[in-house]
Amino acid sequence: MIIDAWAQHPTLRHSQDPIFDSLRRWTKTEAPTEPLPIAATIAAMDTGGIDRSLISAWQAPHRDLISNDEVASFVAEFPDRLIGVGSVDISQPMAAVREIRRCVEQLGFKAIRILPWLCEKPPTDRLFYPVYTACCDLGVPFCTQIGHTGPLMPSEVGRPIYLDQVALDFPELVIVAGHIGYPWTDEAIAVATKHENVYIDTSAYTVKRYPDALIQFMRRHGRRKILFGTNYPMIMPAQALDGLDDLGLDEETRELFLSGNAIRVFGL
Repeated sequence: MIIDAWAQHPTLRHSQDPIFDSLRRWTKTEAPTEPLPIAATIAAMDTGGIDRSLISAWQAPHRDLISNDEVASFVAEFPDRLIGVGSVDISQPMAAVREIRRCVEQLGFKAIRILPWLCEKPPTDRLFYPVYTACCDLGVPFCTQIGHTGPLMPSEVGRPIYLDQVALDFPELVIVAGHIGYPWTDEAIAVATKHENVYIDTSAYTVKRYPDALIQFMRRHGRRKILFGTNYPMIMPAQALDGLDDLGLDEETRELFLSGNAIRVFGL
């Protein structure tokens, strides 16, 4: 089994948002003009051998790029393949808490994801703390992004070391930090090693681009700490997995990386 820990089925609002113009320049792609059918996402999963994908909403102050209800509708079409991950606007703390509860209790979502760069605030900002409390109360992981940003937004808020303080303040909070943390991958590994409930997912990077430090961590004491992810549709599943056999993972580590850790962390 292969589980993709970070994907999204994009709406046109998401695909056409100017914030992604810088990514389109170096990928030499144009913003789509027609909605992507959900069947196209399932087909991409099939081509890459992905059994299930956690697909995320995108919410932030002044931005509703993929709503929680849209994610719920995608999951409803393919409940055996897609798993919902909610998102909220942290600038409205009480509304955010109520929405997290609705995501988990009514929509059946398995996690909440918020991107610090999209909020322009680090994870230690006080507006994040009601979210952490709600996630702890409801027993769902908090997912976030670490590392530099592809969009032309400040990268500082993606420093993995911010999660050290969050994990100290909320030791029971399960944190899944996506995008490897480059160029601060060693920092991400240190935080994941230090804290029992901090994990790293490999989304936004193909196997061939994994830093050597992450590969060594995965082969040794970090085998239960790394989750496979794509950041689809930025990276297609088949492309993300190309070169997997060259990592030299033993059978147990490979299984944990591709699905076992995700099953445990997200309670699947």
